[in-house]
Amino acid sequence: MLRRQAITALLCALPIGAQAQQQQTPQAFLEGIYQPYRQIDFKGQPYWETGRFFTPDLAQAIERDMREAKRRGEVPALDGDPFIGAQDWEITSLSIASSTAGDKASGAVSFVNLGTPRALALTLVRTPAGWRIADIVGSGGSLRALFKLHQ
Repeated sequence: MLRRQAITALLCALPIGAQAQQQQTPQAFLEGIYQPYRQIDFKGQPYWETGRFFTPDLAQAIERDMREAKRRGEVPALDGDPFIGAQDWEITSLSIASSTAGDKASGAVSFVNLGTPRALALTLVRTPAGWRIADIVGSGGSLRALFKLHQ
């Protein structure tokens, strides 16, 4: 009898754990992206795995651009790490904040990269896969504008 109760309790707990993982907050999503950049030997997020980070339309635009640039033997429009807006980094003074309104969220990330202060504004959307970035806006412009996507 105790064995059955233990098995039942374990099976009931599994969906809760899976559900908690899917309910990651926008803050936790952004921290998961940005905190590793503080490590000296971090090579950057694998942003070419677009589905992990971006909304489907933005992911498709990035993939299409990379594919077409490779076919032409050119550099893609996204020439650098989109999360920090640079090709090289040494990140210090990282600050991450977010606010949520239903299925949308906004994030503000600021840091110092190689001695230069930077600030980024991110728009996030809750998708079936979890929170994903719909846009990143910095001093160099917007990802959506780079790929000519409407907001």
